[in-house]
Amino acid sequence: MTPELTLDATLDADHRRLDSDDWDDIYVVGDVHGCRATLERLLDSLAPDRNDLVVFVGDLVRKGPDSEGVLDVVRSRPNLLSVRGNNEQKLVDGRKSVDSLTDDDLAYLDSLPAVISWDDAAVVHGGIDHRKPVAEHTLAELLNTRSLAPEGGYERPFWFETRRESPRIFFGHTVLAEPFESDHAVGLDTGCVYGGRLTAYDYRDSVFRSVEPPETYRSRSADSIVEPRLATPDGRP
Repeated sequence: MTPELTLDATLDADHRRLDSDDWDDIYVVGDVHGCRATLERLLDSLAPDRNDLVVFVGDLVRKGPDSEGVLDVVRSRPNLLSVRGNNEQKLVDGRKSVDSLTDDDLAYLDSLPAVISWDDAAVVHGGIDHRKPVAEHTLAELLNTRSLAPEGGYERPFWFETRRESPRIFFGHTVLAEPFESDHAVGLDTGCVYGGRLTAYDYRDSVFRSVEPPETYRSRSADSIVEPRLATPDGRP
């Protein structure tokens, strides 16, 4: 039996539960970060029709050149869904801004759920700390969790390398040198805004699909791009 995934009832974002039987194919897509041209390349490659579902791990916006265009693409099709990322939250909170986005765009970002799930799979932008119940996670933790080290940041251990629990979490936020896959976590942010690929996971066929970006829009230091690896049972990488 799939364990129930229950969020804190006070969170200002919800959990959307889907029935996978409603869809032929399901694709989960990594952080797009305003890169509309790259997103269109990926969608052309995947060629989803109206009976296929595409779920984004959040961070649709910011850093790349066309946040407005990315939202136009995602909002134009009812079978394209997204969870909320930390960059959506920054816009909702007013900590950051994108001049081209309208009040209607911001209302859409504010409507995005913290979690989308089906079967034994859940999409969360940042991650889940297995050391405490999901219901005890704040919205900030769901959007930003990466390292389990006291100092956080890019210090190991990372939550996804040590996770051994269900449901299987599909996530972004942490920029990876290559996609990560284990029985318990799938990492999809391969840094398309930084010149890496935009990556999707084909849920039915259990394979990664990706495209190259037309150009690099931002630089990023090598020490903030993770070379993922599965930790040993005692938590050591």
